[in-house]
Amino acid sequence: MKITDRLKKPDKLFSFEFYPPKTMADAEKLFETVKDLKSLGPDFISITNSSSGSAPYRTVALSGVIKEKLGLEVMAHLTCVGHTKAEIKAITERLKAMNIENVLALRGDIHNIEDSPPKREYRYASELAADLKEIGGFTIGCAGYPEKHPEAADFDADIRALKEKTEAGAGFVITQLFFENRVYFEYVEKVRAAGINVPILPGLMPLTSYNQLRNFTKMFGVRLPRVIEENVSKYAADKDSLLKFSVEYASHQAEALLKNGAPGVHFYTLNRSRATKEILKNIR
Repeated sequence: MKITDRLKKPDKLFSFEFYPPKTMADAEKLFETVKDLKSLGPDFISITNSSSGSAPYRTVALSGVIKEKLGLEVMAHLTCVGHTKAEIKAITERLKAMNIENVLALRGDIHNIEDSPPKREYRYASELAADLKEIGGFTIGCAGYPEKHPEAADFDADIRALKEKTEAGAGFVITQLFFENRVYFEYVEKVRAAGINVPILPGLMPLTSYNQLRNFTKMFGVRLPRVIEENVSKYAADKDSLLKFSVEYASHQAEALLKNGAPGVHFYTLNRSRATKEILKNIR
């Protein structure tokens, strides 16, 4: 099923995100996680790509295996800044051969590309979305940044970039993670005021380690409420207590999002099932 068709239904949507494993042991753990979460009946799962797109076929292969073996609807992430248009076309042909019809169109991190800029055929995710629309056969999603993309000059420029992606063919948005719901709803207001009317799925992830707290604030510029900083620091050496706090916080966050109009929730799982499973059980 295409995600845009699913979003037309009145009931809330739930989805999970995974990344391709690097080792056989990691692959076995991932499939156990996916099987465990399948029992919760997600509407779709998404498979990430490397930020530079250097190993797209791991994403393609994993997407195809999960759809075929586990019967789950899959959305493959596709980054473009490190690819030629011919390479993108070849990747989409493989996706179609595996009956994958949902794609998240992403730019990818420029600093991970070794080639000089003139050799690149893509600059923005909007260009990839336009090509995917022309190729046909896919529902296209894109990323949104409730606290602004770190590289955007300002919020207005970031919203303009989002509008370019939706006008090029993206039919829904999945947000970067955030920890204060007002950030999401203020973002939706800004997006709607700009004339962007596609569904905006909030992306959530419970913090399960102190290292995550440091990494996410540094990488994504995500603001953390004091209660999260205090409790993550407090339970840094107590994994069970930290998991309990994080699950409770994310559960309340998800409940409030859904109650106030969010079309569903997209969970960043980090290839683990326990926290996501407990949160979804709580909110259901």
